[in-house]
Amino acid sequence: MGGKKKHKGASYTKDQQKYLKRLEKDLGQQLASKPKRLAHSLSVARTAEELAFAYGVDPFLARAAGTLHDWCKALSGDEQVALARELGVDFGVDLETVRPLLHGVIAARILPERYPELPPEVWHAIAVHTTAAVEMSPLDEVIFVADGIEPLRHDTPGIERTRSLVGKVSLDDLFWESFVGGIVYVLEGARHLYPGTVDVYNGLVAHRAERERKNKETA
Repeated sequence: MGGKKKHKGASYTKDQQKYLKRLEKDLGQQLASKPKRLAHSLSVARTAEELAFAYGVDPFLARAAGTLHDWCKALSGDEQVALARELGVDFGVDLETVRPLLHGVIAARILPERYPELPPEVWHAIAVHTTAAVEMSPLDEVIFVADGIEPLRHDTPGIERTRSLVGKVSLDDLFWESFVGGIVYVLEGARHLYPGTVDVYNGLVAHRAERERKNKETA
């Protein structure tokens, strides 16, 4: 590995810098027909890097995951559903009803072969960036939040609130705000709410209640 060099608040080796450039080049080819999606993906990558630096998460993994998180958005909705079925993806519901959630899981299953150098935690973060999970690692939370608040996103009250909390609350609390804000957005738009989201919500509520109880005991 080469000597480390400063890069936007994070230190990367020359090899890491080269690898990130490779990912961005590959993504540019993958999303060549979708410039807005490409711009979003690169913005998520930069936002994830900034969040990682602020919250003590590996910025290289965050930027790599952010870069690749929407890889399968190059496919049409029909193609995503077909590929998900081919891969045996199971959401417990008709995959047609959860089209917007499929691309992360699909990417997490097909990209490890292409990028074997990246560790499993990158693929897990990509897999749960649309659904969240009861057990979220710091990297998972960074990618989830970055996807929701990157600067190219149109401002909404929920997004603005989450942005305003960066660096002021814990990463767990920042993720919670982003997750709940996403649910509110879906409900206000009368969109389909994936049933699994309710399970994740209830699981997170239980975790937060337990954490609060322990904090009071040790106060």
